[in-house]
Order: sequence, then structure tokens, then C-alpha cells
Amino acid sequence: MDHLIDSLPDYAKDLKLNFSSLVRQDTTLSDAQRWGTIVSTAMASGNERLIGAAVAEAATHVPANVVDGAKAAAAIMGMNNIYYRFLHSVSNEKYRTLPARLRMNVLRTHGVEHADFELWCEAVSAVNGCQACMDSHEKSVREKGLSEEHVLQAVRIASIIHAISEVLTTEEALEGVKQASNS
Repeated sequence: MDHLIDSLPDYAKDLKLNFSSLVRQDTTLSDAQRWGTIVSTAMASGNERLIGAAVAEAATHVPANVVDGAKAAAAIMGMNNIYYRFLHSVSNEKYRTLPARLRMNVLRTHGVEHADFELWCEAVSAVNGCQACMDSHEKSVREKGLSEEHVLQAVRIASIIHAISEVLTTEEALEGVKQASNS
């Protein structure tokens, strides 16, 4: 992860600094909460290099079940954020009365601390912009004993990871254009 962060261009210096202070130095979140947030939001953000680096480094800090739980949070929220964002964005109330008919068993069978899983779902929902899911998971996180500081720290990390993903994807695209023009 350090090599990837160090490779960011100068225009993304704030992201480097924020990653260092919020991920490397801040102690608001436990290692599981921090690395689960990084893995789940890297997946939600979609850059392959970032996902690979996040999963690889997380595996050196937390047990495999935490990494798997974070991946499960990103997977289920990838589905739920679309579905519930639609339900809460359309004015036709009929959709809210119909059954979802989507399997969501992992919400109960993820194998990690429930508060941590909810925190990762919150962070992924922030990346995906689903207000209904953000509200639901924020409430659940708080009911499970985490504070507003925990939630905000996870969302800060999510914002940094998402921005890093965008920078990496942009630089990869520009490199592809450069290579194509040199051919």
C-alpha cells in the first residue's frame, strides 16, 4: 500500500498526507475497523491496483475473516445501494410495498463483529451515495455501541480511498492514451 500511495502524482499530495494521518496514525478505529473500511471501500471504488494493494496489506494486519467480512460488506452493499437508492429516489410509493426478493443472508452470517460489519456497510454506502443505506447503517452502528467519531472516521477513510481510486484510474487512463499515441 505504501508504494501505491507514494506513487500518487504531486497533484494528489493531500491524499498522501490524509492517508498517512488517518490510516497510519489515527487510533479512533481498531485495526479490524480500519482495514475492513479500506478493503470494502477500495472494492466499492473499483480500481484493481488499489483493491489488490488494500487486500494484500490488510491481510498483514487483520485475520482472514476480517478481510472476507469486508469483501462481503462491499459485495452486499453493491447490490443493496442500487436497490434502496432506487426505492427512495422514485416517487411511486408502490415500489416500497413490494418485496425485495433479494438474498441478503450475509448481513447475518458474515463472521465478524456486527458493529464492524455495519461500519463497513456504512462506508461503502457513502462511496455509493445511497442515503437510505447510510441512514440505516449509521443508526445500526450507533445502536451497536460505536460513536459518531467512529462513523466519521470510517467515512473519512472511505473518502480518501475513493479519491485515491479516482486518481489511479485517471493516471492509468492517461498512460494508456500516451502509449496509444506513441504506437
